[in-house]
Amino acid sequence: MDILFETLSFAAKGFVVFLTVAACAAVVFGLARRRRGALPRLEVVPLHQRFEALGDALRVVSLDKKAKKALGAQRKKELSAGPAKKPSVYVLDFDGDLLATAVHALREEVTAIAQVAGPDDEVVVRLESPGGAVPHYGLAAAQLVRLKDRKLKLTVCIDRVAASGGYMMACVADKVVAAPFAVIGSIGVIAQIPNVRKLLEKHDVHVEELTAGEFKRTITVFGEVTDKGRAKLKEQLEETHHLFKDFVKANRPALDVDAVSTGEYWLARKAATLGLVDSLSTSDDYLLARAKDAAVFQVRFKPAHPWRQRLGQAAADVVDKVVLGLLSRARSLEW
Repeated sequence: MDILFETLSFAAKGFVVFLTVAACAAVVFGLARRRRGALPRLEVVPLHQRFEALGDALRVVSLDKKAKKALGAQRKKELSAGPAKKPSVYVLDFDGDLLATAVHALREEVTAIAQVAGPDDEVVVRLESPGGAVPHYGLAAAQLVRLKDRKLKLTVCIDRVAASGGYMMACVADKVVAAPFAVIGSIGVIAQIPNVRKLLEKHDVHVEELTAGEFKRTITVFGEVTDKGRAKLKEQLEETHHLFKDFVKANRPALDVDAVSTGEYWLARKAATLGLVDSLSTSDDYLLARAKDAAVFQVRFKPAHPWRQRLGQAAADVVDKVVLGLLSRARSLEW
């Protein structure tokens, strides 16, 4: 009995030691990964190889053993020979929000490409944006102008939407390619400012708003709305709209800007007849076609993120998936 007790005691101690060592190793590994993840980096993915691998995955299904062996030998030969000298196509993704926050990565990606791209290379921007704040999208468009200033061929592909500030970016391109039912246009300017002054006064709440300069503020949330302030804001909107139209005209001189700058949007099929879009295609087909005679690289800048931010983002992603799943389920029950 004593021998059994001592054996169990020894085993328990050994297990505790094992857990301690494993926990320490996990902490060290986690710290190392956290440090790597915290550093900014540029990620480059050879999409032409990915396209080829996807095709091969289906090709082998219909091949006999001999043909599979021949295909494998061909791929090994291609790898050993090294990449053939081809033009490069650099693919950037811009997923726009209200404040065009993706511009932080875009400027780094453009800076990297500007240093290595040659006259035969091309930059393709897969653009998705309903627009947003004027100065933010003005900066995003200026990043694409940097590529044009270096005489690089620029193509913008729109699969779903490029409206307002999104189209401000798209019009910079030498060629605009859009999926047939993508939303295009909305060349206009809007300002929506709620005013709760009367509501506050009804409850005896008074807000003092002091300014230096007659038009430091025109219409605000708490201030009194005057005809003079309203007229000034309208004047500022018209001036911004005029600058927007001039920008589009400078980049697409053949376009009848006055006809398409009413703030309307169109599906890409109609937008193509108006001159807002050059050709109809998905970004997938466009890149597949380019991969036949060029090396296609996806370029993504990964900013530095503290581990707390990455943990919070991971938690937010999980919540988003759960909420979207519940909404989808509820919608399916409605039908």
